[in-house]
Amino acid sequence: MQQRMLIREVPSQIGKEVFLKGWVSVRRDHGKLVFLDVRDRSGSVQVVVLPNHLDSCAAVHEVRNETIVSLVGRVNERPANAKKEGELTGGVEIEALELTILAKGEEDLPIDVSSSDLDVNLDTLLNNRTVSLRHPKIQAIFKLYSLLLAGYDQACRKEEFVEIKTPKILSSATEGGANFFKIKYFDREAYLAQSPQFYKQAGATVFERVFEIGSVFRAEPHFTSRHVNEYVGLDGEMAFIEGVEDVMAMLEKIMFSTFSFFALEGEIELNRYAGHLPPQVAIPRIRLSEALRLLKEEYGKEVENEDIDGEGERMISEYVSKKYGSDFVFLTHYPAALRPFYSMPSADGKYTETFDLLFRGVEIASGGQRIHEYRMLVDSIRRKGLDPEQFRDYLDVFRYGAPAHGGWGLGSERIIQKLLGLGSIKEALLYPRDVKRLTP
Repeated sequence: MQQRMLIREVPSQIGKEVFLKGWVSVRRDHGKLVFLDVRDRSGSVQVVVLPNHLDSCAAVHEVRNETIVSLVGRVNERPANAKKEGELTGGVEIEALELTILAKGEEDLPIDVSSSDLDVNLDTLLNNRTVSLRHPKIQAIFKLYSLLLAGYDQACRKEEFVEIKTPKILSSATEGGANFFKIKYFDREAYLAQSPQFYKQAGATVFERVFEIGSVFRAEPHFTSRHVNEYVGLDGEMAFIEGVEDVMAMLEKIMFSTFSFFALEGEIELNRYAGHLPPQVAIPRIRLSEALRLLKEEYGKEVENEDIDGEGERMISEYVSKKYGSDFVFLTHYPAALRPFYSMPSADGKYTETFDLLFRGVEIASGGQRIHEYRMLVDSIRRKGLDPEQFRDYLDVFRYGAPAHGGWGLGSERIIQKLLGLGSIKEALLYPRDVKRLTP
């Protein structure tokens, strides 16, 4: 049997016969000629079926959009005026010699994925996800997402972080509160992990630096363009820090290294969305209290409870972009009342050594220095109205000594959403889960 060739290799085979397998994106009939745009994982190429090859290509009569085919054909150079700008194989055309149908649909597609833009509303897009993912522009989202995961992995390993995988079924809610999913675990109740927080802290006391790429579950009844109930977190934790500034410096380094990976590998996909990478300038650090003052002075925006909302995040990001030329900003020193019990308090006790990282108007990360002293941690748990006994296993990490440490949790899908300018974070998930969506 002839060996299959990927479409990206076709331009080097002018005058030769090739064997391809793929999907028919578009079928066009011009008189006695039939043109097929065929794609595989590597690219797309135009195939022409000439009248004198109809006997060996009789199956073409049954081909429609998204039919899966194999074909043997001769590679011909296309005229200069017929080449498609920006297409990987636009300079060549394949003259089909044999064509076989490998699989075809039982009925017409529920949405048209042959157009350059998939012009459907979000519900239609997601309800027909298996089909909509065939569109090149939708595929580009997840090719970039794959690069994000690979780039983050590479960046962390370069800084000597050890990858760990932590449990997602827990005996108690990670951080207390009500935003957790309760499940039946044999003869008792358990909870889906809100974060790998406790385990990555434990990991940092052993390996010094750890990271994880894993699922996170939040039972928050949000109906916004930036929230879902299951997402993939990019977490990191590092020990022997001098303070929260060390954590921010490392996260900045890893973020820029990750985006450099996009620049090397993701140009074609970025161009489909006119996406642009953020400039690699030093990320400003602004205390939250100062950011709230700026919001009032620059935008006349008042806030409550010393916190910042989505509108405020957009405004402060706009301010930073104009003043510093940065698409990122660290907001630091959140009030203790707004942060989890493990957050290291600042010297005044009112604020914490914590931060949020905003990217183009949306929070993509939260982090900070953690409490590493056993007695201080027990007291902090009690001040939050929680029972230290429920955190016995977690406290054991510190009972036997732990170095000063801190870390972060990134929302991977928000990064892709803002990088490509997607209208909803749900577009950045293969099969999103929100308050109302549990299928497909």
